[in-house]
Amino acid sequence: MKLDRIDLKILDILQKDATLAVAVVGERVGLSQTPCWKRIQRLEAQGVIARRVALVNSEAVGLRLTAIVAVQFNQHSGDFIESFRGAVQDFPEILDCFRVAGEIDFILKVVVADMAAYDAFYNKLINTVPIKSVTSHFAMERVKSTTAVPLPGGSIPASEPV
Repeated sequence: MKLDRIDLKILDILQKDATLAVAVVGERVGLSQTPCWKRIQRLEAQGVIARRVALVNSEAVGLRLTAIVAVQFNQHSGDFIESFRGAVQDFPEILDCFRVAGEIDFILKVVVADMAAYDAFYNKLINTVPIKSVTSHFAMERVKSTTAVPLPGGSIPASEPV
């Protein structure tokens, strides 16, 4: 799917603030409201825009501990991996789950209130599927956190015509 500069600029704007009115987005990319709205709808229909959500500050709601968890299994059959994939859907503490290459099988990003909550999560996890090993790393400081995907050509300055 080919994205032109206007599509990329719309994506750049919406990644920064999806609450902007379509008229404002259109003005910033040089389109009237209706053509801009049609482009946004097309980008959603094509799956380029996966969804629009509110990003909640985990610490502000009492989830102050972030763990990066490496999980390794003894078995790797398709059915077993599928059962693990399904199981992680039932853990609201898991924000991200990646199947990875190398010595470990999956990496999880987990947010919980504190170490006691992590221990409860850990015990539930190891009792869900047979796990060979779990290695947890606890974040001491958030250095960077973004949901914005780097777009081809980089960010297009608001003042630059499209």
